[in-house]
Amino acid sequence: MQCWGLTDVGCVRKQNQDAYQIERLDRDNMLCVVCDGMGGAKSGNIASSLAVDVFCQEIRRCWTPNMDQNKIDQILTSAVKLANFTVYDQAKQFEEFDGMGTTLVAMLISGTTVTVINVGDSRAYGIARSGIRQITRDHSLVQMMVERGDLTPEVAKTYPGKNFITRAIGTEPMVMSDIFHCKVEKGEFLLLCSDGLSNILDDQEILFEVVHGVNKRRCCKRLLDIAKSRGAPDNVTSVLVLI
Repeated sequence: MQCWGLTDVGCVRKQNQDAYQIERLDRDNMLCVVCDGMGGAKSGNIASSLAVDVFCQEIRRCWTPNMDQNKIDQILTSAVKLANFTVYDQAKQFEEFDGMGTTLVAMLISGTTVTVINVGDSRAYGIARSGIRQITRDHSLVQMMVERGDLTPEVAKTYPGKNFITRAIGTEPMVMSDIFHCKVEKGEFLLLCSDGLSNILDDQEILFEVVHGVNKRRCCKRLLDIAKSRGAPDNVTSVLVLI
């Protein structure tokens, strides 16, 4: 298993409010997480970095080898709840952090079994030569409108309210997260990214760069370069895993 990650401020923002972490829990288990902060220049980066730190610390604290799937789901859910409480508590205690929050998407890879958890619109993808699939479901206004039939997926890509999310870490005392399970095969890829990437590159462009790019170690950089060549109005973060 190989992992690479990259985060960049992009072409417009003055501060990078994304954060990510890649952590090997033991020989056969890997944890990856991406957060995209919000709440203004003074607090978005605090929310994302705090959520990443607390989430990963809680997983490390609870982790033991050979956990069954139910236990893995429990510790991921617990870690999200603790990250949410910590960010929310900081926002309430300090006026300069009022209103801060962050998305969170994470995956725990155990051999060929992958457990993904998310809050917000940062995404997880599964990628193979046969195609690309979005594992997570966005918690966003446009996703709700697409599911109701009010928008087509094509119109949703450029809809004015695209960046409005319906769930976030730290904005409410409690938060609901979604968990997804999937199997992967040797040679397949997993990708976590903030919307600074997924809003700029479509799925087929991501698929092409990941599968057909010669140097896999530079794939995150190639994805970033494409986003920046198109103006990269938001921070751009990606974590790529080769199983």
